[in-house]
Amino acid sequence: MFKHILVPTDGSPLSESTVARAVSFAKEAGSRITFFYAQPDFPMPIYGEGALIDPTTPEQFARSAEAEAQRILERAKAAADAAGVMAGTDTLVNEVPYEAIIDAADRHGCDLIFMSSHGRRGIAGLLLGSETQKVLTHSKTPVLVYR
Repeated sequence: MFKHILVPTDGSPLSESTVARAVSFAKEAGSRITFFYAQPDFPMPIYGEGALIDPTTPEQFARSAEAEAQRILERAKAAADAAGVMAGTDTLVNEVPYEAIIDAADRHGCDLIFMSSHGRRGIAGLLLGSETQKVLTHSKTPVLVYR
């Protein structure tokens, strides 16, 4: 059975639903969880005609992204704590989220990645979200996709 589960989260309603299901799954399996949030990197400015000037400095952006990461991760950890599931958190700045997710699973020695499918319906439901698809195709760690 799985001992340590990585649960990527971004704070969206679908992600919050996935966190709740992952906590329930971990409780049933007797597993611990590491919640992970991939922070966006500062967007590079585009120069030229029509370029917008962003008043945010890279430092302000980093502080804001870190604060958002902590808010999202604290909420996920609180859900695990309330269910009596041992959980930790991790966040990292990476412009390629799927790589950050796989790296986090490796760094923490996770034996399962539990993530959402992005909940699309109909024809689009046949296709998973792009980050989920990339994790599925690149990860050596098993991936459980929750819909």
